[in-house]
Amino acid sequence: MKPETPKALIYGPVPSRRLGYSLGLDILPFKTCSMDCVYCQLGAWGRTTVRRRDYVPVRAVLAQVRAALASGVRIDAITFSGSGEPTLHAGIGRIIDGIKRMTAVPVVVLTNSSTLAGRANGRDILRADIVVPSLDAVTDRVFAKVNRPHPGMSADRIVDGLVRFRRRFKGRIWLEVMLVRGVNDGPTHLRKLRQAIDRIQPDRVQINTVVRPPAEKSARPLTAEELGRVRLLLGPRAEVIADFRREKQAAPAPDASAALLEALGRRPMTAADLARSLGLPAPEVADMTGRLKAAGRLRAVRHGGRVYYERTAGSH
Repeated sequence: MKPETPKALIYGPVPSRRLGYSLGLDILPFKTCSMDCVYCQLGAWGRTTVRRRDYVPVRAVLAQVRAALASGVRIDAITFSGSGEPTLHAGIGRIIDGIKRMTAVPVVVLTNSSTLAGRANGRDILRADIVVPSLDAVTDRVFAKVNRPHPGMSADRIVDGLVRFRRRFKGRIWLEVMLVRGVNDGPTHLRKLRQAIDRIQPDRVQINTVVRPPAEKSARPLTAEELGRVRLLLGPRAEVIADFRREKQAAPAPDASAALLEALGRRPMTAADLARSLGLPAPEVADMTGRLKAAGRLRAVRHGGRVYYERTAGSH
């Protein structure tokens, strides 16, 4: 019997506001996460986990990364992101080691910081080049509102874990703060957040807001002016993350419709995002999204004055 082909564990490269063309690694089942954040672009889930295990085979991940690197497509970073909290995969350290043996392309880990509070304190990701941990709340009241964490987690432990990880990690730390209007953007909370940042000493503080359609409709973004004021309050390391603008990739994916749906399975994207990611002209993307929308395989959602496309439940 022919062996079953493993599911796609990589995606992209997709245009990233921070990292250029990023090859995403999705090494978890959908929404395997220790938090259920109100702004999550994957939607609300209603349950969380802190269980660490080898959710997908390490060898399969490395084989797919190797094939992507050999394809000649432009890759500026290899990023652990995707369907949940990547540090819940118990083999993430082995995957990073395997990638390091293949290429000098920077390895990036996006994390909600929850596993940094444990005894291992991020040991498995110490060989990454860049770690982008989140810190949206520094009091338990705000933490519960914005991140909806697994029971037993606390804001203080998250901050303490980040402080300890900074002492051990030799690479760059870009601390991300996701601001939700009326939830974690109050002046008292922001002053406490600045105190935590001064303890952590990240290389950068990247201020974000609810740009893509969130899990909860009540999660609303801050304006550009408001983000600018927050940047001044959070200190000299702080920056507001700008929109990503780059030229298109050189060549489209061979099965563009499948690639488009695969991309939308990871996160909502605008037509311009899809054109850059897939290396396709805008009219072709418009034609594809129109046909797939008519077939019920994706839907259009307006958010923040922009139209985003999402894959429908029947297309998963």
